[in-house]
Amino acid sequence: MSKPILVVGAGPSGLAAAHSLASVGQKVILVEKEDTLGGAPILSGYAKLVPSGEWAKDAIGSMVDRVVDNKNITIHKGMTVDKFTGKPGAFKAELSNGKSVSAGATILCTGFTHFDSVNKPEWGFGTFPDVVTTTQVEQMISSGQGVRRPSNGEKPKRVAILLCVGSRDRQIGREWCSKICCSVSANIATEIREELPDCHVYIYYMDIRTFGLYEEVYWKSQEEHKVKYIKARIAEVTSDGDKVIVKGEDTLVKRPITIPFDMVVHAVGMDPNVDNMLISSIFGVDLHHWGYLAQENLYGTAGATSRAGVFVAGSATGPETIDDSIAQGNAAAMSALASITKA
Repeated sequence: MSKPILVVGAGPSGLAAAHSLASVGQKVILVEKEDTLGGAPILSGYAKLVPSGEWAKDAIGSMVDRVVDNKNITIHKGMTVDKFTGKPGAFKAELSNGKSVSAGATILCTGFTHFDSVNKPEWGFGTFPDVVTTTQVEQMISSGQGVRRPSNGEKPKRVAILLCVGSRDRQIGREWCSKICCSVSANIATEIREELPDCHVYIYYMDIRTFGLYEEVYWKSQEEHKVKYIKARIAEVTSDGDKVIVKGEDTLVKRPITIPFDMVVHAVGMDPNVDNMLISSIFGVDLHHWGYLAQENLYGTAGATSRAGVFVAGSATGPETIDDSIAQGNAAAMSALASITKA
């Protein structure tokens, strides 16, 4: 009988990996540092997912349920792996509660951290209450309260969504595209328009990168929901005491623009997990130079890391969609299973 496979992290990729392994009879130990399973979509209160349109609490919630109900999966919530030793087929992990578990292989599904907009102070977050993040707007929508101005609780009549906050910005050390922000922002803009048909929504962008969803999300938001797009470079976000004012340059017509809004939304990017240096040290795996967990042998073994028997999936490796994170979790599960069943 082979030893269990250790899965660290219970977001979409971790849930997918655990279920995939358990469905073929493989024992799994699932360790999650939070007290709730589901990762960012559940912990951060995401609303409707792209492109399915399903509510996160339902889509990811069903993934949680099938893991919780599976007798082949042992779950440790509110715990971390503090020490990891051994070799492929014979790993030992010491958990934060003092318990030790054995594993034949390990899959790291440790996810990402949302960019903190405080690190972009010139765009008003933390200074003006009506400057919020896409995550906060998703929470407004998923809670059922609807999109409202934090300053006074009123329905906004004009909203700006600023793309690439914490992405593609060398000045603050975020060189990468966060991959999901354009699609998520177009989706949020659509949801605002559906709830508040009299509200004008503007998306300020450098480029539109709706990976595989150009027609379904981008054009639909414009043609059906009348979301307005402005190609611009933003200089600063200020306030006149009531309205939030976005100042910048319309780069298509090469002229300055200043527009007042009731709310400004930061489309925050995906940062490496703040614990990645510690995770790298504990599990003995390399980091990518941007701070994500590095993948090896990209055209050979799915999810391979620099350490044999340790695999990685999802947004732990870089910005990733939920759908692709799930696919990578399934792929890494098969790699881990193959590694412990080799003759």
